[in-house]
Amino acid sequence: MNRAVTVPLLALAVAGCATPVPRALSPHLMPGSFTGPLPAVAPTWPEASWWQGFGDSELTGLVARAQADNRDIAAAAARVLQARAQAKIQRSPLFPQLAVQADHVNGGCRGGSCADFSDTRAYGLTFNASYELDFWGLARDNLRAANEQLKSARFAQQSIALTITANVANEYLNVLAVRDRIAIANENIAAINSITDVIELRVKAGATSRLDLAREHAQVEDVEARLPRLQILERQALFSLAVLLGEAPEGFDISAQNLAGILSPVIGAGLPSELLLRRPDIAQAEANLASAHANVDAARAAFLPQISLTGQGGFVGAALNALWQGSNFGYRYGVNLLQTIFDGGALTGQKQLAQALELQLVANYQGAVLNAYADVETALVEVASTREAEDHLRREVAAAREAFQISQLQYRQGAADLLTVLQAQQTLFSAQDQLAQTTLANRQAAVHLYEALGGGWSENPQDRTQPTPPG
Repeated sequence: MNRAVTVPLLALAVAGCATPVPRALSPHLMPGSFTGPLPAVAPTWPEASWWQGFGDSELTGLVARAQADNRDIAAAAARVLQARAQAKIQRSPLFPQLAVQADHVNGGCRGGSCADFSDTRAYGLTFNASYELDFWGLARDNLRAANEQLKSARFAQQSIALTITANVANEYLNVLAVRDRIAIANENIAAINSITDVIELRVKAGATSRLDLAREHAQVEDVEARLPRLQILERQALFSLAVLLGEAPEGFDISAQNLAGILSPVIGAGLPSELLLRRPDIAQAEANLASAHANVDAARAAFLPQISLTGQGGFVGAALNALWQGSNFGYRYGVNLLQTIFDGGALTGQKQLAQALELQLVANYQGAVLNAYADVETALVEVASTREAEDHLRREVAAAREAFQISQLQYRQGAADLLTVLQAQQTLFSAQDQLAQTTLANRQAAVHLYEALGGGWSENPQDRTQPTPPG
């Protein structure tokens, strides 16, 4: 072949090849280790059934129900089916297109001026075939973009499932914590009423004024006024939990009553580079970037000539029973080449649009990675801080309970005034309520850490398009 022809053809062929996805992460975006507090001994990554680490069988059952019936998970699964169908559509141009057409024509004329409609009868059976040569990779690039979108939809489904599971755990813990706080308030009311009985006896005996009785009545009303708000919080958490399970909120309830049986799981983080392989949202951003890059390749291939092969053959005859005679068979075939010469900048604009979208998705991928690192760091601090605060509050509650018991005894003996009892009682009640909230915060921090570490999910190596980071 003439060198003058060969060189341009080779250049065009190279231009049509798929190019590698741009590397989105530079070393300065990848820390060597996490700086948050890490437990001395702990598994470094969550198990896929991480919620079982809280040691609560009811929670395990609720998670299973949510994974089966949650509406957001169902919608995400439908989006995966849509993406799979779109990939099938984009795969079709790689195959020949075949069609068959059958015809039957009748004609007649009832006057002398309708020669064009003379008596005719014809039958036809025609086969059509066409095949567009994907010489420059346009169809393959479009298919690659669709396959990456299918991966993105799968990763999004897994990310949503992880979020829903974490939300189920959080709302379940919310209900138990509010029930704890309601029980604490009722316990406090009972303690106030027992002191009220003593005060009433002392008022009748003239040993004290009605001031003490009024103070105690005000105290019990203050605590009872908090109960309706706590009951509202309980119902709201139950309603949210029901929706997460894909159930109507009416009549929904759970059997557990407090956080006493909920364990505080211990979990650690591995290397930050490994986190990139364990977060489905990062994998989703990675697939979106790969899809956008395939669209850039497709936009570049669209500038090149499109070549297609066509063929047609069939039978045409005046009688159906003679249609299959060899003399009635005809065929034709050819090659079509289409090259856009002027389109007002449409192809250029499409290429620029694809390149701009790719730049956006590079930034989105980098942002997803940075947010994932920050998410883990935040969760590590939350777990350590709330665990320390919970330990302090447990000791505070023990000391406050002892002080309240002593103040009650001294008041009954006349060795202390009511104000001392009220202060001790208020200190105990506040410490108990704060302990319930801090215990909830600690268990939910563990949920946050499990979620931040990917919940036991791991990306398949064959799905990766970004270079695997060093371990």
